[in-house]
Amino acid sequence: MTSAMKTLGLLGGMSWESTVSYYQALNRGVQARLGGLHSAKVLINSVDFADIAELQHQGEWDQTAEHLALAAQALERAGAEGLLIGTNTMHKVAPQIANAISIPLLHIADATGARLQADGITCVALLGTRFTMEQAFYRERLEQGYGIEVRLPDAAERARIHQVIFDQLCQGQFNDDARRDYVAIIERLHREGAQGAILGCTEIALLVKPEHTDVPLFDTTALHAEAAVEWALSGQ
Repeated sequence: MTSAMKTLGLLGGMSWESTVSYYQALNRGVQARLGGLHSAKVLINSVDFADIAELQHQGEWDQTAEHLALAAQALERAGAEGLLIGTNTMHKVAPQIANAISIPLLHIADATGARLQADGITCVALLGTRFTMEQAFYRERLEQGYGIEVRLPDAAERARIHQVIFDQLCQGQFNDDARRDYVAIIERLHREGAQGAILGCTEIALLVKPEHTDVPLFDTTALHAEAAVEWALSGQ
């Protein structure tokens, strides 16, 4: 019965490139589970990423939290029963957003950590924005909640990864030079002990795909969407 499917609220637009991936993954996941003409019940509040990105780079995280909390509250008022934040970086302010709503927040690092555990991964590389890689909010959730050692690219590599995300991937540009750089970083960390690599920015999976490397890749967008579908259909 479709009435048992919960309605998901997606905070999107950060960037809209990956929000497209979320929408596809949610709908394909429901269709795969239920068949026929079934699709996901999704409400999307897509913010203007330029505003968020400027605040990120200014270190104004409280303002980003306020902005996104209002957007999350709008989704709840519209009928969302569970919330997804469609970006790894903005999970830095997930606690503030969760406190502003009365519906569950489905955390991207939990979806990722659960898959890593299920696959027997105990040491993993993390690629993402400079904020996700260098600040503690994401790594500590994996380390403390799932017992997974997180290894980071070096400073120059982190700068390159961050630059590509904002100057290229979020603007729909996917070029071979950037892909080669990302794959080289992933494979170096793999040689040094990482069993796989978390694509810890929701745009990275648009650039680096499993056919580009033999290192196991963990696409956080796909994993987050998969967990959300499971949650939305848990009453079926």
